[in-house]
Amino acid sequence: MSSQTHTIIIGAGPAGLTSGYLLAKKGYKVTILEADEKYVGGISRTESLKGFYFDIGGHRFFSKSKEVEDLWTELLPNDMLDRPRSSRIYYNNKFYAYPLKAFESLFNLGIMESILCVLSYLKTNLFPIPNPKNFEDWVTNQFGKRLFSIFFKTYTEKVWGMDTKDISADWAAQRIKGLSLSSAIWNAIKPKSKNKDKTKIIKTLIDSFRYPRRGPGMMWEEAATRIQSLGGEIKMGVFVNKLELDGKNWKVSGTMKNGEAISFEGDQVISSAPMRELFKAISKPAVSEKALHSANSLRYRDFLTVALVVKEKHLFDDNWIYIHDPSVKVGRIQNFKSWSPEMVPDPNYNCYGLEYFCFEGDGLWVSSDENLVELAKQEIVKLGLAELNDIKEGFVVRQKKAYPVYDDAYQSHIDVLKSEIKEKYKNLHLVGRNGMHKYNNQDHAMMTAMLTVENIISDSETYDVWNVNQDAEYHEGGEPGKINIEERLVPQKV
Repeated sequence: MSSQTHTIIIGAGPAGLTSGYLLAKKGYKVTILEADEKYVGGISRTESLKGFYFDIGGHRFFSKSKEVEDLWTELLPNDMLDRPRSSRIYYNNKFYAYPLKAFESLFNLGIMESILCVLSYLKTNLFPIPNPKNFEDWVTNQFGKRLFSIFFKTYTEKVWGMDTKDISADWAAQRIKGLSLSSAIWNAIKPKSKNKDKTKIIKTLIDSFRYPRRGPGMMWEEAATRIQSLGGEIKMGVFVNKLELDGKNWKVSGTMKNGEAISFEGDQVISSAPMRELFKAISKPAVSEKALHSANSLRYRDFLTVALVVKEKHLFDDNWIYIHDPSVKVGRIQNFKSWSPEMVPDPNYNCYGLEYFCFEGDGLWVSSDENLVELAKQEIVKLGLAELNDIKEGFVVRQKKAYPVYDDAYQSHIDVLKSEIKEKYKNLHLVGRNGMHKYNNQDHAMMTAMLTVENIISDSETYDVWNVNQDAEYHEGGEPGKINIEERLVPQKV
């Protein structure tokens, strides 16, 4: 395909910027349209207020893909820190290391509770739930019913706002595949060897990761700068509301915040926009009623972070803590200084990010910033992670469509939309978390972009991008930077 091809990219998150950068490096004309007026990076952006930097959700830079690891290094060769992975679970007024430490868990749970958990696990091993379809059944098979109730049910229902039996097993399989009670305990007690086979690493159990000095947004701001230096165009504050295909040419139109209409024409469209909004925007050829119904049926979970600046008393040094306590609304607490000391400008202070999962428009979402800061103060004090007098101030950051919902019908809707694109919309490529309605990690989103770029350059459909997150070996196992595209995804015609 000629390098004169004009590719319009909707969304300047990791997938959009990765595809834009790789195409621009090859001399292709690129225009990226981003709805946010200020930040690139999507959910991987880093916001800042008064010198404090806030990561939106926590992003560990760790991948089995050589291409992904190499690209991170290429973009920030001198600004990536090696950070220890540390996270714990808060349950019943006690903290549990995650991954599990066998003796600590035994001590915290007590002898009788631990025996009951092991017996529950053994019972499940003998009589597993056949063909688990929902999250609860899948995790119960891995850990037993009793441990599921202790360590998974409350937190998961906070995240998704729905019963664990209404969540597809796909989400559990995608996020914690390869991890079970036996593997977690074995990992905690087995001798550590410098010569261990790292190709068998379970991603959930990694010990360290890389992280940009001032948050993941640093990576994507650099990607945006390089795209522009290569002649690519990035338009901020553009809400895309119409896509039209005329023969082989696409026209993509949008609106600026001031109401000004703007449009671009190109040969290719790469979209990381939420699938629901994308299909609402396609006007030519018209989207079928069946596909529009499927698009409108897709659901999203939103969240907000309340960042509290507190006097540093070194009460915990975890990257984050999972809150398995139904008496508080907070689901997870980030320790931004633990991600990188440069996230906090004054060493006498720390900054904790309390994450609240919600739906756009519900009670939490529409609460005033003042009320949310007050709620966060009360809850972090209740949890014993700060004293009220030590809290200096708070900030609120909202994130729409943070997580695509994996309900029991989502896959059937995705299948309808994939078929619609294949039949009617030539050169429309979906990438990234919301673009594909997949709970992609950052590196998986980047891989979908990389494979899409390969398809565009070769003017073919050599790689099935939808396979990226279904490849369990790629998703969960391997050593950082060990695996390349050819080893992970066998080229196939689709």
